[in-house]
Amino acid sequence: MAADDPYADLVEAVAATRDRVAFATLFDHFAPRINAFLLRLGTDNGNAEELTQEVMVTLWRKAALFDRSKSSVATWLFRIARNRRIDLSRRDRSSLLDPEDPALQPGATARPDAELDARDREDRVRRALQGLPPEQVELIRLAFFSGLSHSEIAERTELPLGTVKSRIRLAFGRLRQRLESDAPDETV
Repeated sequence: MAADDPYADLVEAVAATRDRVAFATLFDHFAPRINAFLLRLGTDNGNAEELTQEVMVTLWRKAALFDRSKSSVATWLFRIARNRRIDLSRRDRSSLLDPEDPALQPGATARPDAELDARDREDRVRRALQGLPPEQVELIRLAFFSGLSHSEIAERTELPLGTVKSRIRLAFGRLRQRLESDAPDETV
């Protein structure tokens, strides 16, 4: 199909020997054309420039994937540009957000006494955690602060899944006891 395409020879030189001169020639020829193509598709200037750079980086990194029997260099690069633009539009959903949506509005500020209670609760939990064995604290940290599942924790710590579950359950039992014994007096 593109057997007589001189740019195909340049892409093959980039693929074979990382030929910088060949890449520069390809860049000088295709970058402005790809940028103009993206602008015609309605891409703003900044994103068109960025996508053009991504396409040219893809050319540098994946030149070995180019097959002159399937398409010309221009077809290959413009298809990459089109696909990158589609990916960008899928990622950029910010224009679909309604700034007046209640879910996007800041929440009510916490009352000072609620903040004080929260800090007190955090301090009590920290003190209770300090009384646990280090291996239990680590499992609690992985589960609740790193958000790992029990299976992921078992894999990471190289412990059997049952051991992970029982140590976490034991840690919660100990935490509950410590927190109940350290609970503030509610009588006024």
